[in-house]
Amino acid sequence: MIPIIDSKRQYAQVGSEVEKEVLEVLRSGSYILGKHNKAFEQEISEFLGVKNAVTLNSGTDALHLALRALDIGEGDEVITVAFTFVATTEAIGIVGAKPVFVDIDPDTFNMDVKQIESKITPKTKAILPVHLYGQPCDMDVIMDIAKRHNLFVIEDACQAIGAEYKGKKVGTFGDIGCFSFYPTKNLGTMGDGGLAVTNSEYLKNRMVALRNHGGAVRYYHDEIGVNSRLDEVQAAILRVKLNYINEWNKKRREHAAFYNELFKDVKDVETPKELDNTYCVYHQYTVKVPNRDEVHKLLQENGVGAMIYYPVPLHLQKVHAHLGFKEGLLPHTEENTKLVLSLPMFAEITEEEQKTVAKTLIECIEKAKNKVSA
Repeated sequence: MIPIIDSKRQYAQVGSEVEKEVLEVLRSGSYILGKHNKAFEQEISEFLGVKNAVTLNSGTDALHLALRALDIGEGDEVITVAFTFVATTEAIGIVGAKPVFVDIDPDTFNMDVKQIESKITPKTKAILPVHLYGQPCDMDVIMDIAKRHNLFVIEDACQAIGAEYKGKKVGTFGDIGCFSFYPTKNLGTMGDGGLAVTNSEYLKNRMVALRNHGGAVRYYHDEIGVNSRLDEVQAAILRVKLNYINEWNKKRREHAAFYNELFKDVKDVETPKELDNTYCVYHQYTVKVPNRDEVHKLLQENGVGAMIYYPVPLHLQKVHAHLGFKEGLLPHTEENTKLVLSLPMFAEITEEEQKTVAKTLIECIEKAKNKVSA
């Protein structure tokens, strides 16, 4: 079986360093918001090129607390996409705001920036672009629209740590950038973890208070907050792995280029496209294929761990049924959820494994065609 990701191989590379740091934490007796959290916040700020970083319990909490810090809530609207993981709109719903969807650009799977202005109303408070699969959004256009309409920008960069748009790291363009350190991410910890970054001292202080029960001073609480502290063990792990992220992202790009070469003459496999002046970090290597569901089933049966991200767009999910969104609202989004297939992608995958994936995919596409036409 060739898995979609193999965390054990990464552990083989960094395990001894990680174990040393984790043991040091365990022996220290300091487990919450200790020296590793403080150091990691500084180190990740320098890596991203942003003034402030706030460690959190998850990428979902990063999105949630970003909205809270910007006072977005009941009756407000946030423009975003339905082609993403549910955490994006879950955070909007948690604060009582409403997601307003624009369709995607079918070439990049990201927000179609040409549709944003048509969705702006007096209730609109923010634009929430998602850098899906590690592919940067067109941030110049998004920031220009936000500036002209006096809107906040919250970047969902949960799949895009280290990705760049015109030489600048994503997550650092808007008011707040949000990241996830779920174990399968390009920079993943060994549990849950998240991060919010901002150049605003006020927003940083607000999120620091919100993550710790709404108080900047212990036992003094100014508002309703949450418990969203990144534990010290996970912070220590992330400090080790941060030293490798550039190397791992570079390898992912090399693997993506090799896949592109393997599929260059295969008309039934549409490979990912990158915008000009971007550095995609390929959290997923996602292709489009005909008869996707049957192809996916055949791949699984033949030992290739491909995945579908995502089979049902958010506007058609049961969780948002009360908002009244109907099929046909987002044609490109709806079409692509029937076509996309993510292939095994991780820094340690070998060229031989990639060749096997490509050969098996091509064979499965032909089998699926024959089955459908039979």
